[in-house]
Amino acid sequence: MSERAERATLAVSGMTCATCALRIEKGLKNVAGVNLASVNLATEKATVEYDPKLVEEGQFEKLIRDLGYEAIQEPKAGDSTDREKELRRREARKLRVSFIASASLSVPLLVAMFAGLFHIEALMFLHNPIVQLVLASPVQFLIGYRFYKNAYKSLRSGSPGMDVLVALGTSAAYLYSIYNGFLRRLPEGQSPALYFEASAIIITLVLLGKLLEAVAKGRTSEAIKRLIGLQPKTARVLRSGEEVDIPIAEVQVGEVVLVRPGEKIPVDGEIIAGSSAVDESMITGESIPAEKAAGDRVIGATINTFGAFSFKATKVGKDTVLAQIIRVVEEAQGSKAPIQRLADRVAGVFVPAVLVIAVITFLLWLLAAGNLTMGLISAVAVLVIACPCAMGLATPTAIMVGTGKGAENGILIRSGESLELAYKLDVVVLDKTGTITRGEPSVTDVVSLKGWSRADLLRVAGAAEKNSEHPLGIAVFEAARSELKGIEEPTEFQSTPGKGVQAVVEGRAVLIGTRSYLHEHNVAVEAVEEQVSELEAAGKTVILLSVDGTAQGLLAVADRVKDNSRRAIQALKEMGLQVYMITGDNRRTAEAIGREVGVADIMAGVLPERKAQAVEEIRKQGKIVAMVGDGINDGPALVTADIGMAMGTGTDIAMEAADITLMNGDLMSVPTAIQLSQRTMRKIKQNLFWAFFYNIVGIPIAALGMLNPIIAGAAMAFSSVSVVSNSLSLRRFRVKQGVTI
Repeated sequence: MSERAERATLAVSGMTCATCALRIEKGLKNVAGVNLASVNLATEKATVEYDPKLVEEGQFEKLIRDLGYEAIQEPKAGDSTDREKELRRREARKLRVSFIASASLSVPLLVAMFAGLFHIEALMFLHNPIVQLVLASPVQFLIGYRFYKNAYKSLRSGSPGMDVLVALGTSAAYLYSIYNGFLRRLPEGQSPALYFEASAIIITLVLLGKLLEAVAKGRTSEAIKRLIGLQPKTARVLRSGEEVDIPIAEVQVGEVVLVRPGEKIPVDGEIIAGSSAVDESMITGESIPAEKAAGDRVIGATINTFGAFSFKATKVGKDTVLAQIIRVVEEAQGSKAPIQRLADRVAGVFVPAVLVIAVITFLLWLLAAGNLTMGLISAVAVLVIACPCAMGLATPTAIMVGTGKGAENGILIRSGESLELAYKLDVVVLDKTGTITRGEPSVTDVVSLKGWSRADLLRVAGAAEKNSEHPLGIAVFEAARSELKGIEEPTEFQSTPGKGVQAVVEGRAVLIGTRSYLHEHNVAVEAVEEQVSELEAAGKTVILLSVDGTAQGLLAVADRVKDNSRRAIQALKEMGLQVYMITGDNRRTAEAIGREVGVADIMAGVLPERKAQAVEEIRKQGKIVAMVGDGINDGPALVTADIGMAMGTGTDIAMEAADITLMNGDLMSVPTAIQLSQRTMRKIKQNLFWAFFYNIVGIPIAALGMLNPIIAGAAMAFSSVSVVSNSLSLRRFRVKQGVTI
């Protein structure tokens, strides 16, 4: 989106098929100042990117209403969605009332048809043309008015859709029945052939299909509803020294918020007092509660399990992690996958083609077979069975369910295009630090050279590094602090960047750092060369410790591999993907980590600014590449890759930079995301196949006179329901202990 462009999202009701969505999309794109317009039939939303200097938001609602649909401007992310819910409820209520009324009037007509077939004399009064006219007319013109209105508007805009087919088909059956029942002269004793039941029941079945479709589509967006429902309504804050319960919308950044055991955390913040374990599964998908203490970050809508604590609010309203997640999922569900372009192109010409086929069918029966009745009935069946609804719903419903399931498992997929592209991946490039490894160096080995105990070495080394700001020095101090009760302050401290530190601890001169650093201070280190080499070959960084000019020990520090890294990499390989590891470490360290996790293709010594170039070189081989990194340091590489996957805690930068954000930082989320993409694409292809197959087979059968218009109406009504139901089966996608089932 350009700097000047803004984005508006509108909830649209009244769309009946793919051509409706295309008609609105076309109308929006024709507005001067609109850069991009996309209308999603499944979500019933229109997304418009526009230049506010050239066009006002209010014009979009007016244009959509002029095209014959209802539209409301959606609230910004994080605000109330009551207006949209009310619009959906109103539409569902209208459909329900219309269906019940239509069914009540159509059932006697259906009974009349069976009475005629089986010669049930007691019910033959229902065959009277006047009785049938009285029953059928309200269905045709009052209940069915929506089809005439939409058909007129769609024809006026040059984009005929499903409503044209239904209006033409039912009108033909209705008018032909009037001709046979009231205008046509028949031989004495012969009953007129009436098709009032066909026109009425077709309308009833179409309404039933639309009602079931609306219910099913509502279930596809359950993930969003659950996410919105996670947020608590109130927060307990400290104001003027008193605890006050206020609506969550009134919480201000910087306020102190109090949380008791079992309560939901209202907004994002940082703990300032107390500790607890927080269930973050609704955000990260991680089932084990995370330990939290002063200084740790907490996320709004997560659940405090047992401890009480207070925290300072850092993000509220639309800036919270939950609000951002909802926004990302909504944008993904409203987006179009590239595969949908095929369905859109077909839907654009489908209805005109069906109208031509219906006319040809009628003329062939009339001229070649001399059968006016069969010509009309067959043409009606062609018009009724051919509906582009299923084609329009095939892709977006699957994307809605797929992205929703991803969000439930801590996988945020930014768009339908990202979801589709993940299915085609050839290569996954994994950044080492923070992705394969924890990104936090820790002491792995403590080796004594002169008989010192482990505790003595850690006590002296920890004190020397107590004031260090280097990650390795911090790791040494943390190891000492975790094992010993107290660490003494050094009386002197001096740091040499990239080499080490010198300090005075317990009155003794201490040096701690690299071999070259100790060598510069005339400390003999030749005797430990072999031990140092062995540890370095294992991918560890070695720090030497000397006291009063004598080497007393060495400590090995390493960035430990995450628990699931090896299993995740093995899963990626089993999926047929090539896995690379990219790191700025030297080759020996990188290969040691590679051996531990099972990666043979290693790119070592790659500086951050060169990672994007390394990814591009793989892409130039004609391969589709995913880059997995932390979303901050690896930003350029994430953007360069076909799919950027950001690991970590769902920071703002990660969610903005990546195509897919893996909230829990577990590498097993990578194969899970790819498997979810594969399952979703499988559903989309199944949906499209059946949508096309249904019409390819159904239209010729109807044209040959082998399909009753009522059966055609039922098939048309339930075709879209079957597509949505197939997409809903994606809700069975489960991840248990890192394994997709």
